[in-house]
Amino acid sequence: MNTSSSSSPVIECKNLWKIFGARHKEAMKFVQESSLGKSEVRDRFGCVVGVQNVSFSVSQGEIFCIMGLSGSGKSTLIRHVNRLIEPTLGQVIIEGVDVNSLNARALRKLRAEKIGMVFQSMALMPHRTVRDNVVFSLEVRGINEKQRHEVASRAIHAVDLDGWDSHYPDELSGGMQQRVGLARAIAADPDILLMDEPFSALDPLIRRQLQDKFISLSAEMNKTTLFITHDLDEAIRIGDRIAIMKDGVLVQVGTPEEIVTEPADDYVRDFVGGISKLELVTAGKIMEPLEAYQQHAGAIGQGWSVARPEDNLNTLVDMAIENEHPILIQSDGKMVGVVTRHALLRGIQGRVEPVSK
Repeated sequence: MNTSSSSSPVIECKNLWKIFGARHKEAMKFVQESSLGKSEVRDRFGCVVGVQNVSFSVSQGEIFCIMGLSGSGKSTLIRHVNRLIEPTLGQVIIEGVDVNSLNARALRKLRAEKIGMVFQSMALMPHRTVRDNVVFSLEVRGINEKQRHEVASRAIHAVDLDGWDSHYPDELSGGMQQRVGLARAIAADPDILLMDEPFSALDPLIRRQLQDKFISLSAEMNKTTLFITHDLDEAIRIGDRIAIMKDGVLVQVGTPEEIVTEPADDYVRDFVGGISKLELVTAGKIMEPLEAYQQHAGAIGQGWSVARPEDNLNTLVDMAIENEHPILIQSDGKMVGVVTRHALLRGIQGRVEPVSK
């Protein structure tokens, strides 16, 4: 992944609002003037607030997961990116261009060449083979048959469907059909992928296999991805950052480790309560700085285990079993911190405590 802070975001949403209903403009005006809540808007104007003042940005190559329960607004939000839904207020900017300023022709070009979409329902055309489904967008764009065949072969190989080129959708399992949908999205070679719960209808084993395939393809192709899910485990496995939505609001945005160890409120805390921290939380998150440790605990001893800031709790637990002493944390040949047993146990619980003084 390449998410250099020096480069401009690929996707930006700025103060985005979506209010559904005949009186949406009137409702929006009153929301701005008097800060009406979602239930008040419904009762007073008969309108539904789908997205409330949402702002975020996504960098090149980043997988940005938006998660929440049914009705939280996550699918409404993602459909603003390629303007399947018009915002009531706010901006969606793709590589510096305001999507809402595009005319019909420019918008079609954006959807055909810049953005690929993968949904839970693949909507494969039953009368077309796997190959023809995969390259349908290229056919619409007038790409010649030889080139389409080459692209199809590469995309089909990328999703491990070699040998299924000439088969029809009804001959494929659900997981295989989902792979065809993924191949269709990457065949167009878009810069951006929008994925709306693409694996949620699959059996757990098939789902995990497709998650692994997507992660490897994303790293290889460096695609910028918005990934919608209601499953926190999936978001943590896939996402570089996670945005948690509730009632149309982005409650918290952060890395998986930040979301789990520093929940913004009780809603997020309840979400992450059942997540195992062993593979997720790192030594750098729970360690005490070396100077702070020495101030209250004294000298560093010989024979202590040594770990890196990026080592996870599983690794630290193995070290703690073999050695009763605290664990030294080393970065670039320099000792930078200490993980005590107390901090390790709190880390397993998902709690990061202030450094002792």
